[in-house]
Amino acid sequence: MDTMSEMIDAYRTCELATLTRSGSPVAWPTTGLRLDDGTFLLTTSLGYPQKAFNIRRDGRVALLFSDPTASGLDEPAQILVRGVATCPDEIHVDPVGDLGRLWALLMRRQPSCRKYLSWPTNKLADFYFMRLLITVRPDEIVSRPLPVTTNQALAGSSLAGAEVLADYESVVLIGTDADGAPVLVRTSVTAEPGGYRVDVPADVPVVAGPAGLLVHRHDDQLWNLHNANVRGHLAADGRGWLLRPERLVEPGQKHRSSVLDPIRISRGCQATTRRYLEHRGLTRPAVPWDAYRAIRDRLPRG
Repeated sequence: MDTMSEMIDAYRTCELATLTRSGSPVAWPTTGLRLDDGTFLLTTSLGYPQKAFNIRRDGRVALLFSDPTASGLDEPAQILVRGVATCPDEIHVDPVGDLGRLWALLMRRQPSCRKYLSWPTNKLADFYFMRLLITVRPDEIVSRPLPVTTNQALAGSSLAGAEVLADYESVVLIGTDADGAPVLVRTSVTAEPGGYRVDVPADVPVVAGPAGLLVHRHDDQLWNLHNANVRGHLAADGRGWLLRPERLVEPGQKHRSSVLDPIRISRGCQATTRRYLEHRGLTRPAVPWDAYRAIRDRLPRG
């Protein structure tokens, strides 16, 4: 196995960029599996189907492996994978084949997800086990150094999202290339009166247009999660690249967290799942809990 493949396998998460109906790039963290044929298997639950909708309209995607937390890597780099994804409109609840391998990997690296297999939590979070499968076939894989500078002068800025970005040492720039395909790079930003000054390496083929800044974190056991996306417009000027922010999006736990966040998230995912099924005239699939518990029981306790 080559060094780049070993590094990809060591990363706990990656950033996945898709294109919205308008062609704007959006990205969120996810967990996936590199398969023997060189493709990547990702999934999304029925509670968060938007990335599946985006891929079915336009399969061009980008994956970035760039957060080395808990990877054990001594000299991590950021690895960009660009290619084409497919996501059939088929709901998978049986943890078999490559999907079973992915569930075993997730339960090993994120022990806290095992709690969803016990009553009564499994009744409230069954949507978590209703998965849409995303297969990414790479066209390009590029390795770059991780940023050596950190976000600067963000505290106290009035820019949209500055309070959230200030908690992170780096960001992931979400942009597009000249053909409209998504591009990702982990870098650093500085706050200015007009927007975020983004340090973009010269070999990154980004162009002006709709763009965003993604931040996310997890601990050594893939828990204590947070992610946020500052959306705006990227423009070039005489000093490089400036992202003019428009709004902050936090789909899960908020930066200013509340004890009510888990309830809000669960209700939102349940409602989205119902709409997905009702729109297709489908009954709610039954989750084979014993099959998941069998995977759990084969893993070390933790």
